[in-house]
Amino acid sequence: MKIEVRKLQNTDIEELSRIEAASFSMPWLAEDFRGLLTRDYCLYVVAEADGHIAGCAGLTDSFHEGNIDNVVTAPEYRNLGIGGKMLEELLRLGNERGITAYTLEVRVSNAPAIHLYEKFGFVSEGIRPKFYEKPTEDAMIMWRR
Repeated sequence: MKIEVRKLQNTDIEELSRIEAASFSMPWLAEDFRGLLTRDYCLYVVAEADGHIAGCAGLTDSFHEGNIDNVVTAPEYRNLGIGGKMLEELLRLGNERGITAYTLEVRVSNAPAIHLYEKFGFVSEGIRPKFYEKPTEDAMIMWRR
């Protein structure tokens, strides 16, 4: 399988919206992703596997701190290293923009995601109680500085 990680394009959005709906209880909608394309402080990449969108990762650049807003991999492409490839490219592009620190929230029960972030140097620095809905769950706050 050939995997290419590249910047998000308008033509990716419909397929990406289906991945969101299959992955999250409160998914982002197509118009949410379209709005990202108009904001120069947002940086989003997608993974394309054999001509299909396999996932997306993105951040918001706020004064050289990158808030990682979203990382999602399609169910059929999970556990293949795609999340890591997207995160690696997102961090590389962020570093090129001058981002010096990155943060994110992750469900405390999402052990695979936490492990991935730790592999990239993120560490837990706190908990946001009841941050997530459907179901209600705490978020781990992670930073890479």
